[in-house]
Amino acid sequence: MQLPLGTDPRTDTLRRLHTALIGRFGRIIRPPDKRRSPEWVLVHGVIGAQTKTAASNASTDGLLAEYGSWEAVAATPAQELEARLQRQTFPSVAAQRLKDCLNAIIAERGAVDLRHLSNLETAQAMAWLEQLPGVARKNSAGVMNASTFNRKAMVIDGHHRRVMQRMGIVPAKADTAKTYDALMPIVPPEWSAEDMDEHHLLLKKLGQTYCRPRKPECHGCPARSDCDTGTRPI
Repeated sequence: MQLPLGTDPRTDTLRRLHTALIGRFGRIIRPPDKRRSPEWVLVHGVIGAQTKTAASNASTDGLLAEYGSWEAVAATPAQELEARLQRQTFPSVAAQRLKDCLNAIIAERGAVDLRHLSNLETAQAMAWLEQLPGVARKNSAGVMNASTFNRKAMVIDGHHRRVMQRMGIVPAKADTAKTYDALMPIVPPEWSAEDMDEHHLLLKKLGQTYCRPRKPECHGCPARSDCDTGTRPI
């Protein structure tokens, strides 16, 4: 049985963690004018595997500037797209996934247009997105949360997932979808979509600095007092 929002003790842990991360890193708030269209966020996610955000931003903006529309991008040969996606870690994979994804949307909707998702509940909208080629839970949540949709959906990347696992908030081997399913019921009920976006960005910062994959620096970590890994003797 799923617990009602906010009744799990891990909810208070998330509150304390959020406060501690703001104390260490400061606020990381996405201004309203930095929220992109759902279509832009989708493309960014599809091409962005293991690629730094700034590079994916530049690639996504570059595609739209050069071709003028996502429909034109979808009609472009994969080899040509690959040449435009050299900033990406896997440009050939990114090019084919992007073509497949955009063409799947066109086949179903007639154009690369995700406005219909605004009429769906968040879970339904995410399920629709996840049936597209190259779209998994991180990307579907990103479209709902980080775009102009501005919905309550927790975006979870590798840094976020690793921190949650090490803290004991989610199971040690939980993948992104299972981490999402474990976290959403315990998110503080007072958090807005913007709070959830900031929480993700703060956890990403934590994972890039203290809670690194191979050699975590538990000493001095702002999450240590609530962390199963960090409270063990060193």
